[in-house]
Amino acid sequence: MEKEKEVLLDDFSKMKEKLANPFLIKVVDEHVFIDVIKEESHFWSPQLHLEVIEEEGVTKLKGLFGPKPQVWTFFMFIHFIIATAFVGFAVWAYVNSTLDKDNVLPIVMLIVLPLVWVLLYVLGSVGKDIGKKQMKKMYDFMFQILKS
Repeated sequence: MEKEKEVLLDDFSKMKEKLANPFLIKVVDEHVFIDVIKEESHFWSPQLHLEVIEEEGVTKLKGLFGPKPQVWTFFMFIHFIIATAFVGFAVWAYVNSTLDKDNVLPIVMLIVLPLVWVLLYVLGSVGKDIGKKQMKKMYDFMFQILKS
């Protein structure tokens, strides 16, 4: 099943306009984004990003499943805040120990913050599992378009 790059992008563009389409499709230059429709979307809904590349006369389709950009940005923001707080509490603990002051709160936070990181990892894994059915549907939908 070999198609030219323009034909492949056109196939995705045509599917975007069909009314019975179970997914939202955005075609931008050589990139195709497939999203879950709003009625079925939830926080953990995945997004499929496809890139259509032509190399040496052969059209290649590269795909990546991932979280929606809003979810990714939110998780990176939370990780940044936790990392900054961890460094801050480590400096506070060092300064307090140097000055022979009470060190309980900084030490407790240096234990709690890595536990929060582990919790974020577990939440991300749970979210990935929740979105697997939608990923499978997107994958099958993509092949349906490719075969047409």
